[in-house]
Amino acid sequence: MGKPISDSMKISPFLVLFLITSVQVGVGILSFQSKVVEHASYDAWISVIIAGIGVHIIIWIAFKMLRQDQDIFDIQKELFGKYLGGLFGFIQCLYFLVLSTIALRLYIEIIQVWMFPHISILYLGIFFLILVYYVINGGFRVVVGICFLGTVIPIYLLFTLIFPLEFAHFHNLLPVLNHSVKDLMLSSKEMTLSFLGFSTLFIFFPFIKHPKKAHKWAHFGVLFTIVVYVAISMVAFVFYDEEQIKTVIWPTLGMWKIIEMPFVERFEYIGISSWALVILPNMTLTLWASTRGMKRLFRFNQRKTVIVFLIIVLIANVLINGHERISLLSEYISRVGFYMVYFYIPFLFIVYTIYNKVRKSK
Repeated sequence: MGKPISDSMKISPFLVLFLITSVQVGVGILSFQSKVVEHASYDAWISVIIAGIGVHIIIWIAFKMLRQDQDIFDIQKELFGKYLGGLFGFIQCLYFLVLSTIALRLYIEIIQVWMFPHISILYLGIFFLILVYYVINGGFRVVVGICFLGTVIPIYLLFTLIFPLEFAHFHNLLPVLNHSVKDLMLSSKEMTLSFLGFSTLFIFFPFIKHPKKAHKWAHFGVLFTIVVYVAISMVAFVFYDEEQIKTVIWPTLGMWKIIEMPFVERFEYIGISSWALVILPNMTLTLWASTRGMKRLFRFNQRKTVIVFLIIVLIANVLINGHERISLLSEYISRVGFYMVYFYIPFLFIVYTIYNKVRKSK
């Protein structure tokens, strides 16, 4: 087990709600509708709920498996030994690093397409990564503060869902449950990338005061995320027709485009700019988890590791060009994350439960 975390560095249980929510609501919320309709059509809002239930199960496993001052690296080392457990931990660190890279690259792509076509990826990336370094360098409590602000401040954007309802065709949602269970499950799998970041819980768990009290707040965070995704998906489904939504890359931005106000002509500019407050906690928490893992596994200095990883993120963002490449990388990490979260974690839980029972019987 790692060195116990001092109480001064720990966070209150209710803040787990903001950590879970902030890392689940990212760039994916601007484009997920066009992906989930591929298999289940407009029944896909049910698939969003199914995907959310899957997250609730993994959250339950996390709190059942982890003990105070213990993270996933301790469990893997205990079960698989120093080297194999360390290998699994290293893969997880790389996974969170790639998640952070994708979050930034997708956001920069949106800025290039919708606002500034000729903006430099390098300079914009440097600007964002300086902010990320500043936050992570302040410690985990500062990361939590950014996650709190990144959830509370942009929440006003939910009220923009009212405007597209003026052009709504509610009959699009009928008939309900018109697809097979297989189609609904395949559609829920497409939601994976949007929900993936919550697995940072397995790394920041030792930083929670009274983890048992935090259990309900983690579930509230997931519930809030599900409500947001279901609401946005249903508004998109009644706003677009089925063939149209499949061809629109960013349906949420398309709905913002029709908003007209006396004081602003292009509301999507405000929405995209505000989304920087959503991307920042998304990146900081996943990068913090990645560098925290390297510190736990190899005793690396976390502040120096952050600098190295930020340079890697910047280089990767400059090298990844074109929407097809970005989508391909997103799809690949989505598949890796799906099997890691929904297959490896339950497997680890079963093995760990059996291991503890055998050890107690001896």
